[in-house]
Amino acid sequence: MKAKKDTNQSGRFTIREAGKPEKSRFDKLLEERHPQQAPTQVGHELRMIVEEDGKWAGILIWTSACQRLQDRDEFIGWTNAQRAQRLKLVVQLRRYLLLHEAGSRPNLASEILAAALRILPGIWNSKFGFEPLLAESFSDIEAYAGTCYKASGWQAAGMSKGYAKHRGDFYSFHGHPKKLWIKPLRKEAVGWLCSPHLPESYEAGATASAHGQMPLRVNQITSLTEALRRTPDPRAKNRRYPLGGLLSIIAMALLSGARDLSQIHRFSWRLKAVHRGALGFRKKPGKAVYLMPGYSVYRELLIALDLNAFAQVLTDWLATHRGSLPAALALDGKMIRETIGVLSLVDAETGVPVAMQIMTQKEGDGKHCEKIIARKVVSSLPDAQGALITGDALHTDSTMAQIAVENGADYLLQVKGNQPTIKARLETRTAPSPFLTSHKKAMAALKPGVSD
Repeated sequence: MKAKKDTNQSGRFTIREAGKPEKSRFDKLLEERHPQQAPTQVGHELRMIVEEDGKWAGILIWTSACQRLQDRDEFIGWTNAQRAQRLKLVVQLRRYLLLHEAGSRPNLASEILAAALRILPGIWNSKFGFEPLLAESFSDIEAYAGTCYKASGWQAAGMSKGYAKHRGDFYSFHGHPKKLWIKPLRKEAVGWLCSPHLPESYEAGATASAHGQMPLRVNQITSLTEALRRTPDPRAKNRRYPLGGLLSIIAMALLSGARDLSQIHRFSWRLKAVHRGALGFRKKPGKAVYLMPGYSVYRELLIALDLNAFAQVLTDWLATHRGSLPAALALDGKMIRETIGVLSLVDAETGVPVAMQIMTQKEGDGKHCEKIIARKVVSSLPDAQGALITGDALHTDSTMAQIAVENGADYLLQVKGNQPTIKARLETRTAPSPFLTSHKKAMAALKPGVSD
């Protein structure tokens, strides 16, 4: 069989990506000798072959990481938004199979695994355009002690919950929790994954969007659904789905970044069973899955809905559940084509909404455009003392700044080309000092190791 040209030496092992002609042999080995057989591809996948003296010594499959792992996420310490944006920087060792006779070479498993870890970032970068920072894997506690993980520098970080995902909204309990192992691929990996800013060289792997993350907890979803039932129901027929649940999905989808009805619909199908139950939806007769509305249900509801009544119920609910304002609040306006728009002020850390208002246009000076509604939202906050309010370039004007300061808050607003005067003034004020620049150049000339 023809091997790929790109290979990597790691000690006495040659490690490379499996070529397409080798896939059938690769899968056959897994089917015959691995207890979990060959997996279905999910996301990125790298099939790795380890050779010794020209012969296959082991095969490994690296894939995209699990979307959520409580113990892993606590180990890293990142926020939900950081996890959504940087999850591609974590890879999972999904299959690992040694091809020697069991027990004949007791140290081979850890040797190959350590060698594969050294090569992994480079091969992954060649295939996908970025290097991962962290690896995760699992071991069956009933069959293996995880010795090879310990010997190759992995850390035990907890246990899985013993559930397997079978459908988009259904998990089954198989009763076999597994031990979770974590391996930083760089000394600084964990700190970088939860830091405000990644090193530039790793930003290519942090291109996923934080949109779509659930903005509310289950108990909050239940409370919001009950509150939104008070909104006047405009439907003359087709009341198969509860109004409170439908409006809650629309509100949460908007807060999570949905921009059209199709995205609202897709957001609803990504909800877990516990969320669907909290929304008041019913299960299919004799089934464990919930009945969920189609695209047309949301469209017909939004066309007939009293948007002001919807906004008022949301505002009342937010006021009731507001404790103390978070330290950082982000303004974000979302339009669903020309049907509906929501301007929200959210906790920048968790995505939980603090205040919301309905808007009818993204730009312009009408009383229901995003800029005017944003001013109304910020000025109506009962207590913004000590909060930091952020917003994009649309909100960068003296009126918004004054409203924020008068309400006890600080502000951090983007400056782009739509504010040329402010932009030019800031560029002048933040330009390097000529004296400092000449001083650095002089130091560089005296000490070749010093640069700016």
